[in-house]
Amino acid sequence: MLHDVDHRRLPAATDAAPAPTRTRTAKPTRRRAEGQWALGYREPLNANEQAKKDDNPLNVRARIENIYSKQGFDSIDKSDLRGRMRWWGLYTQREQGYDGTFTGDENIDLLEARYFMMRVRCDAGALNVEQLRTIAGISTEFARDTADLSDRENVQYHWIEVENVPEIWKRLEGVGLKTTEACGDCPRVVLGSPLAGESLTEVLDPTPAIGEIVRRYIGKPEYSNLPRKFKTAISGQQDVVHEINDVAFIGVNHPEHGPGLDLWVGGGLSTNPMLAQRVGVWVPLDEVADVWEAVVSIFRDYGYRRLRAKARLKFLVKDWGIEKFREVLETEYLKRKLIDGPAPEKPLRPIDHVGVQKTRNGLNAVGVAPIAGRVSGTILAKVADAAERAGSDKIRFTPYQKLIILDVADDKLDQLIADLDEVGLPARPSHWRKNLMACSGIEFCKLSFAETRKRSQVLVPELEQRLADINAQLDVPITININGCPNSCARSQVADIGFKGMLVDDGEGNQVEGFQVHLGGSLGFDAAFGRKLRQHKVTSTELGDYIDRVVRQFVKHRNEGERFAEWVVRADEGDLR
Repeated sequence: MLHDVDHRRLPAATDAAPAPTRTRTAKPTRRRAEGQWALGYREPLNANEQAKKDDNPLNVRARIENIYSKQGFDSIDKSDLRGRMRWWGLYTQREQGYDGTFTGDENIDLLEARYFMMRVRCDAGALNVEQLRTIAGISTEFARDTADLSDRENVQYHWIEVENVPEIWKRLEGVGLKTTEACGDCPRVVLGSPLAGESLTEVLDPTPAIGEIVRRYIGKPEYSNLPRKFKTAISGQQDVVHEINDVAFIGVNHPEHGPGLDLWVGGGLSTNPMLAQRVGVWVPLDEVADVWEAVVSIFRDYGYRRLRAKARLKFLVKDWGIEKFREVLETEYLKRKLIDGPAPEKPLRPIDHVGVQKTRNGLNAVGVAPIAGRVSGTILAKVADAAERAGSDKIRFTPYQKLIILDVADDKLDQLIADLDEVGLPARPSHWRKNLMACSGIEFCKLSFAETRKRSQVLVPELEQRLADINAQLDVPITININGCPNSCARSQVADIGFKGMLVDDGEGNQVEGFQVHLGGSLGFDAAFGRKLRQHKVTSTELGDYIDRVVRQFVKHRNEGERFAEWVVRADEGDLR
């Protein structure tokens, strides 16, 4: 039986309109909240944020003075010990005897010694003789004669016991020094030029602005709870590694307005290195503190607080772009437009101020190079004596772990240089002593996989001897930066030869102390990160052999006037291994 066909369901072949195409609306991408206060996310999203909300870290000082120093290490609350005490320059140091295989959060209870590293805040690296003597005395009395110069112009003690902290603070503050916010999620020490006010090449002296920032904002609760640490550099010339700071002000001459400062934001290293970007504005000296406050406030309010790994200003700058950053800076925080400005002229090489140079007042600056910043209270006391004999009351630390004495008359130079030589601080150091930096390393740091600063004390004399036959051919610096872990406290990514500490296979299946190699990094007129050689690692015992080998290849194959970083770009990979 034939069934009737319902023609209503069959469109005619000739006159039917095509069926409309259905377009599916794309499902919006779900983005997780990053914990930005300015967008209404005030509830803590991790344990660090919760601890800061529970109690402002600056308040821990009272507990240290009134409870912990009296009742001892075991009385310290863990959230204070592993968090808030950093705001007063205190970290527990690494327990002795545990190699890099123990490094990691799961072993924190083993690695945490009953002693502290204490960081003394030295803004702009500026000290007088009395302050240096006080630092030296604390070292010999309370820190087993330890005193390391950091690449942030600070002094770092080790072996500090909590019972002695109040007395140390009393002595430091008695001479105008402090440990306030030397660590923690807050504005750390302000880097400044060691020759500020006396350099023949600086555009201007920004010392008043640094003093104003410290006076107004350091230790203030409004700026003590940032998403992460915040690093600042301010100089009338490019001697403060401005490209890798959260905020930097660098001297520049404006064709209409004269000397001022060029603003940079969003620099930082660690596991996601980024170079700072120019905002494109000219800031007069008397407005630097206001602009600095506005940048810090942006970071406080808009910075990412969900993940610690993304909580630096550089990630916000990357996501926003520099145009939006400037717009928010001007419209929401400063409430006014900033003046467009030119970029500063780029230097030809790092400015480290080592050696003897004339200064603006007609006197001399003498810069010396302790190996990787390692000195001691005993040595610093002798430096204070030598400076005083030379008629100087100005000592400066540098962002390269070096030490400068200013205001030295011509007729005092020879005696000062001799005095410094006698304590192992040559004013005419070897190429390798002058250009090597290192972090604390596994000797004291819980995060480290490898020995660094301690090893450097042996490595530098070894290189001086091994490369003696070619040192005269090295008319350009070759910087060596040795870091014990990926955090890059010693700036391994921006060195000619950078080493990042890690565990490596020794070829027999054993995990031993070693380093990933980075080559060709630099700051200055061609700022760039080093080239990481694929799968190329060296053990700690091979450091000298490797440096010897690659430096000889450079000398053999370089073009006239070519710097190490330039050669690395074009070198055969075999010559770099």
